[in-house]
This record gives sequence, structure tokens and C-alpha cells, in this order.
Amino acid sequence: MAPIVSGSGLLTMTRHGGFALIEIAIVLLLTGLLLSGFLIGQELITSSRVLNLIAQQDKMRAAYVGFIDRFHALPGDYRAATTTIPGVTGCGGNGNGNGRIEGPSAIPPSNESVLVWEHLSKSGFLDGSYTCDPTESNTTTPTNPFGPRRQLTWDSKYADSGPGTPPARHSLKTGNLIASNVLAEIDRKTDDGKATSGAFRFSDYDGGGGAPRPQDCYEQTGDHWWKSVNPEVNCGATTLF
Repeated sequence: MAPIVSGSGLLTMTRHGGFALIEIAIVLLLTGLLLSGFLIGQELITSSRVLNLIAQQDKMRAAYVGFIDRFHALPGDYRAATTTIPGVTGCGGNGNGNGRIEGPSAIPPSNESVLVWEHLSKSGFLDGSYTCDPTESNTTTPTNPFGPRRQLTWDSKYADSGPGTPPARHSLKTGNLIASNVLAEIDRKTDDGKATSGAFRFSDYDGGGGAPRPQDCYEQTGDHWWKSVNPEVNCGATTLF
């Protein structure tokens, strides 16, 4: 600033525009606080989704085990359901009793993978009331928090690090449209953290919205970790029994 002598002889100062260092520091501090709050909020949302999905998997697995313990048969496959479980009517009501909860990929195709939800809900092991219909919908099948249908069936739709198609097993699908970083956190909390080994693995089952692609959801080399950085939003997994 330069001194200027006014007409009255008093010394005055001119003020240049711009921010003082203290003002810039305050702006940076506020920006940092806002960004920190946003990131913490995102972490809380992700954590909530992780815990929600873990709770769903645990509850449905417990229902599956409880049904077997009571009826000595698999839900969906139970051949005497209409005589022992009140209100079971959909898809003929009974399974074929061959020890597998079979679905559309079975030979011949079966509705047991849809009937399973009617057996579990109407026997009191699962919340809600589902009625089997070959055309799956929200009234026949539970969904995950993002909308796609879940599945409990006997098939090979899970990832495996070995060569060829893995052997068929019973598994509980999470449904798709779940971000890969969410599945990564679930796997770290409940299993080995890898998409192709352990009990919790990647599945390309399409419960609505398009089938997930392995190359988008987990690393294709090394230990096959789920992709946590720049996550893919359409992924899915399954818990093997």
C-alpha cells in the first residue's frame, strides 16, 4: 500500500483486493472438514450395507438349517410339504425329494429353487410370505437391498480358482447389483477375502439388472481379490453350503 496525502493534509492508505492468508486458511479448513464429513458418510453407508447383507445371509442360512432339522428334508425339495406345512400351494407344493434344490438349469427343469422360499416362509423360518410361481417376482422370492432376487439352489454358478466348471453345490446367492467393494468387505469379515475360494465367492447369477462379469468384479490373476478401488456396481456373490 502506498501513502497518499489528501487535501486536508492527512495521510491515508489505499487497500488492494484479494484474500488474506488467514481467510485462505479458513476456506481450506472448511473444505477439508466438508470433504472429511462426506468420506465418513460414505464409509458409514458402505458399512451399513455390509452389515445388512451379512445379517441377511446369516438369517437365511439359519432358516435353511432349521428347516432341515425340523423336517429332515431340504426346503423346496421336501416331498411332503403340502401335508405338514399349512398353506403351501404354489408350483404343486412339493419337491421331488432327491436331495437337491433344483432350478431352471436342472434336467428336467425344476421350480424347487422358487418353491424353497414358500417352504421356508410358511413354515415360519423366514420372514414374509412367498408363494411359488414359475415366473419369479418379489412375491415369490426375497430380494437384496438393491432390488435383484436372491437364490437358494443346487448349481455351479460360483467362481473357482481351479480349471473347468466347478462341481454343483447348494449355495445362497446374494443377488447382483452389489458393489464389489461391499462384497470385498463382507468377504474379509466372514471368510478369506478372495472371490474364488472359501465359502463366500463371486457368482454371475442374474437376479435382475444383468449378469455380473468376473473381470469387472475381482482380479483375474494372483489371489483373485475383489476389486475395492474403483469398484464395479454390478457384482454378486454366493455362500456355499
